[in-house]
Amino acid sequence: MSEQNFPKYRQRLNLLMKRLSREMAGPVSGIAQLRRESLADGALSRKSKELIAFGVAIAARCDACIAHHVHDALRAEATRQEIVETIGVAMMMGGGPATMYGCHAFEALEQFETERAEEVAQKQVGQDSDC
Repeated sequence: MSEQNFPKYRQRLNLLMKRLSREMAGPVSGIAQLRRESLADGALSRKSKELIAFGVAIAARCDACIAHHVHDALRAEATRQEIVETIGVAMMMGGGPATMYGCHAFEALEQFETERAEEVAQKQVGQDSDC
């Protein structure tokens, strides 16, 4: 795999999913509903569920899933350490191949953290110029 820009990859996948949903709305909306209901807070928090999904994504060797679930785990306020430990558990469960995808997952984490830091910095610049 060449170097992947996971934030841009996630955006591209979202656009493709929207286009696909116009062609087959039923199955796509069914998956979207399953995702919403499966990840909703319950006995497990949304954050815990996102970390589980992220670990499965690594063990299943799915870069697209990694891109979505590392983003969503951060959005659900998972810490860097929680995400890194999830990568470790996934590597333990998936062996060598999951270890390689753990590297992809770590790269995705760093890219999404950088993206988030840049967004915060841009907001601060915008607020400072409003004065």
